Amino acid sequence: MNEQSTRRPKNRPRTPSPEIGADTSLLNFAELDGVVGFHLRRAQEASFRAFASSAGEGDLRPGRFAALMLIGNNPGITQISLSRAIGRDKSTLTPLIRDLQARGLIHREQAETDRRAYRLTLTPDGETMLERLRIIAAEHDRKLDEIIGERKTEFITLLRRIVTALGS
Repeated sequence: MNEQSTRRPKNRPRTPSPEIGADTSLLNFAELDGVVGFHLRRAQEASFRAFASSAGEGDLRPGRFAALMLIGNNPGITQISLSRAIGRDKSTLTPLIRDLQARGLIHREQAETDRRAYRLTLTPDGETMLERLRIIAAEHDRKLDEIIGERKTEFITLLRRIVTALGS
């Protein structure tokens, strides 16, 4: 047997990782532990799961809540403006809009001034759903306030700086 055939592949760990299941405390995160983007994503996922669990409306996640909130607060908002406001590109916003429309939560109509643009408004069912989700969001935000504490304003300012500096 030649020497090369007995070598372990470079990407294979020297010792097997322990079986961790759902317990991530045993994982070696190495450089990821200091990566802000990694922690932002994990925090977002945890927050979204908690919100979705409280909402209990199938696929009515925070992104859909944000869309309903912006449409409700800005009747007639265009899909382009909504896309920019929630940080989604057209390819991910279009299915979201179609879903909200199929659920009877929003109305979509062609803009009079630009036939390529569509204006969005809430339906009566959308207004009812938004009010219910506002209550859930307020409770969810209270839980986040308990975690973040007195530094909420500073935390939001930092998040906005990230969006402004890195957003397109």
